[in-house]
Amino acid sequence: MSNTASQVALVCPSCSPEEQTVHEVLKPGGQATVRCTACGHTHKTTIEEENEAEIDVIVSQDGESFSASAEVPEDEELAVGEEFVLDTEEAIMLVRITSVELGEERREESARADEVETLWTRAVDNVSVNLTVHPNEKREESRSVKLQVPGDHEFTVGEREEMGDEEFVITGIHVKRDATGYHKSKLDFEGDTVHAKDVKRLFGEDDSSTAWSVW
Repeated sequence: MSNTASQVALVCPSCSPEEQTVHEVLKPGGQATVRCTACGHTHKTTIEEENEAEIDVIVSQDGESFSASAEVPEDEELAVGEEFVLDTEEAIMLVRITSVELGEERREESARADEVETLWTRAVDNVSVNLTVHPNEKREESRSVKLQVPGDHEFTVGEREEMGDEEFVITGIHVKRDATGYHKSKLDFEGDTVHAKDVKRLFGEDDSSTAWSVW
């Protein structure tokens, strides 16, 4: 959402007098001492402090939820689908905004931070993916399992996966409602790819199966 306390964007009188570069803050204060990470030049400058809003954050993870908080510049726009790093007592995690609440149960797709009362989010750095595996014999039954995978792991229709005791060929993928960048919510064409954090349900067939049966 914002720069860390030890880094700020500033113009550098040595290498970039017109455009901002990332600077390390060596000594904070009224006249801060900073060092340009592009050229290493050290100089003094005034760093304008941003007014920040403290926002309640509800994090959903593996069917459970817990509360945290985040400090965000007051004029920053927060929107459903945006991801940010949240530092909580439990862990530092990547979360995605699923709902923006302005109070009195009023929810919007986006709003300025100083208008937001609560951000509803879900953890997306490590996720559980629901998998339905179709049998390779008619007498067998389909089975449902949960896979624990990194959120940026890619699942591709038509590809073979080995995860734990499961070996299967992906035949279809349902995409979560808060995911963006996909042409439809159900993908079943060979080569269609979805990140694990965007998967609502994965469909596959036992690896020994020769017939496809999407959904």
